[in-house]
Amino acid sequence: MCRNIRTLYNFAPPASEDEVHAAALQYVRKISGFAKPSKANEAAFEHAVAAVAAASSELLAELVTNAPPKDREVEAAKARARSAARYAA
Repeated sequence: MCRNIRTLYNFAPPASEDEVHAAALQYVRKISGFAKPSKANEAAFEHAVAAVAAASSELLAELVTNAPPKDREVEAAKARARSAARYAA
């Protein structure tokens, strides 16, 4: 599950709310052990996702760097190359 959590900081354009929410959802799924919570746990699960997303957004807004923003397409190409090398048979 955690392989779906991607670095969201220092990209052009900045991470969207949907990307932050998706990362928060993956994190809560991982630590709770639930891919989809039961009705009894659904409220707590959604509250945790919202709290993690809010904390993540706050963190991303407060971080500073002198490095130029990374290009999403270039980083995706690098990741594909690493994956191809890793899984080459």
